[in-house]
Amino acid sequence: MDFAALFQYSFMRIAFLAVLIITPLFGLLGTMIVTKKMAYFSDALGHSAITGIAVGVICGMQNTTVSMVIFAIVFALLLNWINAKAFASTDTVISVFSSCALAIGLAILSRGGNFSQYSGLLVGDILSITKGEVIALLVVFVITMIFYLICYNAVTAISISPILAKSRHIPVQLMENLFAVLVAVIVTFSIKWVGILIINALLILPAAAARNVSKNARTYTGYAIIFSMFSGIVGLFVSYFTNVATGPMIVIVASVIYFGTLLGQKLNLK
Repeated sequence: MDFAALFQYSFMRIAFLAVLIITPLFGLLGTMIVTKKMAYFSDALGHSAITGIAVGVICGMQNTTVSMVIFAIVFALLLNWINAKAFASTDTVISVFSSCALAIGLAILSRGGNFSQYSGLLVGDILSITKGEVIALLVVFVITMIFYLICYNAVTAISISPILAKSRHIPVQLMENLFAVLVAVIVTFSIKWVGILIINALLILPAAAARNVSKNARTYTGYAIIFSMFSGIVGLFVSYFTNVATGPMIVIVASVIYFGTLLGQKLNLK
């Protein structure tokens, strides 16, 4: 395998750069999602992307990414509001809204048998990413880093005990909403390249694997970023040589890492 020869293609260079931006972003965000037990939440946001696309189509928007992001933000804030009101258990509320959003989106997009033109979003295609989209990803990455550096302690405190966080004068609802909006933007913005069906797995698996081997918060975050980047880079190269979709291949590599760390953890406990 001549890896150097791959970079003679501009689409591979751009895709590789995108992987270097997306994967540490997912590793970083994934640790906070796992800590806050929001796996269902991020999965629901992925499913809501279908409805966001449908809204964009109805409104005649040329760029459905914009409609996806706007709808996902509204969807995330609505979920937070309902969860705060405690109308029902969190997982029940999220499952109901996720199923409803997905069904509405599929119903709209499948009218006249036209859903086939959107089916590529289910698994994504990172090789189709453009230079402009990489720049936009870089902006999202910088915003996420700023949020992480400023708000990480507050988000962690809230995940441990909202009541304790309030006693420390942390604006709980504001932090919850800001975090939900950040997750919504990153998930929906990345769906085109990662895929609706597997984007949640790419968020959760590296963080879950890191949790198996880390001893403190610093190593937890570090391992999650390393595992995520390794999965992305290896998955990209393997997908190219095997002619398999990149998104699923990245998730397969991440799954192998997770089960490997889980096995290692079990063996160390014996």
